[in-house]
Amino acid sequence: MAAKKKIKDPRPSWDEYFMAIAHVVKTRANCSRRQVAAVIVNNNHILSTGYNGTPHNVKNCFEGGCPRCAGKTASGKGLDECLCVHAEQNAICQAARHGVNISGSTIYVTLSPCLTCAKLIINAGIKEVVYDGDYSAFLDTVKKMFKDAKVKFRAFDKSAK
Repeated sequence: MAAKKKIKDPRPSWDEYFMAIAHVVKTRANCSRRQVAAVIVNNNHILSTGYNGTPHNVKNCFEGGCPRCAGKTASGKGLDECLCVHAEQNAICQAARHGVNISGSTIYVTLSPCLTCAKLIINAGIKEVVYDGDYSAFLDTVKKMFKDAKVKFRAFDKSAK
């Protein structure tokens, strides 16, 4: 009997698939400074998505809703003026709003989480973070906190399949 030839799967890996979806979700972001998105997944099923921007019923950032983004504040400054909600925060809030359990899930983010989002990810019970770009603020602190909380944290590997 001849050995069966293994057929190469032409589809994207699950990581590639969910990160590509996160990049599409990012197109809805209304922050004028940076567009970021998050997709929360469990057992290869999407549970929730989020992108960064002003809260519900608040004028969009690009319409002048956020004083920080409407001004000329330097990067990393005036964060207390920013009205925008981060992508991870919105994805977690959307899950809560619709009664979706995200404990034990994976979150795909287009940019590594800030310290505040890392705390929310840990307390929401998310067990893995896959990120596509580095956000320099708090990265070492975030990595240590994820390690201490036993949350897997890894950069998206564009070459893996």
